[in-house]
Amino acid sequence: MGEDSQMHSRNETMSRIMRDLMKMHSDSPPGISAAPVSDDIMHWQAIILGPEDTPWENGIFELTVDFPDDYPHKPPRFKFVTNMYHPNIYVDGSICLDILQTNWSSVYDISAVLNSIRSLLTDPNPNSPANVEAARLFVTDKDAYEQQVFRCVQLSLA
Repeated sequence: MGEDSQMHSRNETMSRIMRDLMKMHSDSPPGISAAPVSDDIMHWQAIILGPEDTPWENGIFELTVDFPDDYPHKPPRFKFVTNMYHPNIYVDGSICLDILQTNWSSVYDISAVLNSIRSLLTDPNPNSPANVEAARLFVTDKDAYEQQVFRCVQLSLA
């Protein structure tokens, strides 16, 4: 890639990240916030509040968001910092969500992705598990699964 096209790509990435940031400040969905960490526009911290009337209610869940150099053509990496017990969240906090892998589109912005992650909390896909044990419990013993979720909520408040 030539120097001019690299500069254009970097400008496109920065412009898009700034647009996402402005949207987060002016029109973020309820229960979601995100902003850059200190002065690094490529690294954000996000907070998702547990949706009401769900086992996740009252939880405060922290994530990191790391933008690749070719965003929005490639998805950011979202990772929970808060300990999570969920069929579609790996033990390390990485998230198994189709729009972050095979179904990524540059039309998605950070607000939309965080909203999808928040929805995933209450509507997991046990058929595509990142955490096999959580998926098994979700399907076979909802009470035991919800006890594990309750522990995550309590830890998120500590």
